[in-house]
Amino acid sequence: MMMRRLSMILLAGVVVAAVSSEASATNYSLWIHGRSPSFTTAKGNYTSWPYWGSSATAGGVNKKAVNWGGEDATSISGNNAYITRALDCYCTGANWCYIAVHSAGDLALGYALANSGGSTRSVRNASPASDGTCGTTGATQVGWNIKWVDIGGGAGGGSDLADAAIWSSSPLVNNLKTTAARALYDHNQTRSKILYMFAAAKGTAYSGILPGQDDEVIAYHSSGGVASWGSFCNPGDLFCDGTLTTGSGATSNGKAKWTNHTVDFRDDGEAYNHFTNGTWSGIMSVVRLDMVAYAL
Repeated sequence: MMMRRLSMILLAGVVVAAVSSEASATNYSLWIHGRSPSFTTAKGNYTSWPYWGSSATAGGVNKKAVNWGGEDATSISGNNAYITRALDCYCTGANWCYIAVHSAGDLALGYALANSGGSTRSVRNASPASDGTCGTTGATQVGWNIKWVDIGGGAGGGSDLADAAIWSSSPLVNNLKTTAARALYDHNQTRSKILYMFAAAKGTAYSGILPGQDDEVIAYHSSGGVASWGSFCNPGDLFCDGTLTTGSGATSNGKAKWTNHTVDFRDDGEAYNHFTNGTWSGIMSVVRLDMVAYAL
């Protein structure tokens, strides 16, 4: 992992140097939360951390909280401006981003990359107003400067709990149904950014609703970035369609992962669940350690 990440960081540094000799590059770590129906996040506020935990906890260089809402009443597309604003603010010009994502934030970022990541963006000054927008510099560029993305408990493939009507119907919950999530945007279009998947498997009593291994909310078919729905497990587990392999290769039964999706962590010990609990817990505790180590 270290050599892979280090080589990408060095390469990105070369690109930054070529972009501008006048402005010094600043790296940022953006944290994109998931579904949050139980409290209202401060949309556009990059210093509010109630979803995650203490703001004093390390989370990579110059960490910023991308508060996009995540409330049930608004769809992924309806709130996506808050994602693109953050990317414009911190990931343009001479500045570069590392990104950590949780749960439905996977859909939110994936939607932004697929639908806006190839568009011309205004280079902005990383000085946000109250709505999360930043001032323009007059320059433009295509897409965003993203080194890589860490995704914990990713809902890019949806949650089977939404299919089973465990949650009340709403615009966001409807987006989280497995068929809807997989059809929401082109998951293979990551603008060449590598998405590192962290798949948890602690599960719970109701896990029979979720196929294969799961973290109580998201099954491996989604958190592992598999391009088709199915029942995927850890090595040696029975009654599954196949094993979720680490890396970017297909599952043991030949099901491909989406382009540029690679499983960086598979929870073979079934030790991590889905929830941050306001204490940087669950699978995002593993993501946080990765960000601290490599988002420099």
